[in-house]
Amino acid sequence: MGSGYLILAGLIMLFSWLVSARLKSKFEHYSKLHLQNGMSGAEIAQKMLADNGIYDVRVISTPGQLTDHYNPMDKTVNLSEAVYNQRNAAAAAVAAHECGHAVQHAVGYEWLTMRSKLVPFVNVASTYMQWVLLGGILLLESFPQLLLIGIILFATTTVFSIITLPVEYDASNRALAWLENKRMLTQQEHAGAKDALKWAARTYLVAAIGSIATLLYYLSIYLGGNRRD
Repeated sequence: MGSGYLILAGLIMLFSWLVSARLKSKFEHYSKLHLQNGMSGAEIAQKMLADNGIYDVRVISTPGQLTDHYNPMDKTVNLSEAVYNQRNAAAAAVAAHECGHAVQHAVGYEWLTMRSKLVPFVNVASTYMQWVLLGGILLLESFPQLLLIGIILFATTTVFSIITLPVEYDASNRALAWLENKRMLTQQEHAGAKDALKWAARTYLVAAIGSIATLLYYLSIYLGGNRRD
């Protein structure tokens, strides 16, 4: 695929690793900042849902680390075991953030609705795009249309990653606003929660930038092949 792609892929992987490592260190640090209110992540989540008039969403514990997510299909806020049980600024930040998605769902936040509609297409694209792209590059001179199909599939996942950005940033903003308005945290705890969510959001930003850059690379291969024709 050429040295250009290898350099691009290497830079993307490096930035992704740096952000992920920083995020991990931030969460480890704020996991030691215990809440003065003594509430667990699960209790924070349940209160935020109730304060927003949401009573049909369950807060459940899910195995693993960084497995926290909101499932709009069965209306569950899934918190990793540490977040569910622990009583610190990091757990409060994650729990409130995931409830932010539940609030988005309840109010019909347009970016979340759009992302949900794309999920079936992204699942299909993710399954086949790498094979189609590889075949398209190998058969570029004889069957350039195959690479174009792969680019369209990849573009679907890129659009999804871009749409994810406002969804994630908005969920964090809703979480932080609620935590502040309800005076759930001390000033120091709130600053920690805000910092943790800031770095979590940056992982999505790096992923989106990487996806855009990779899409442009594949597009340049396709256009370059057409120019040779």
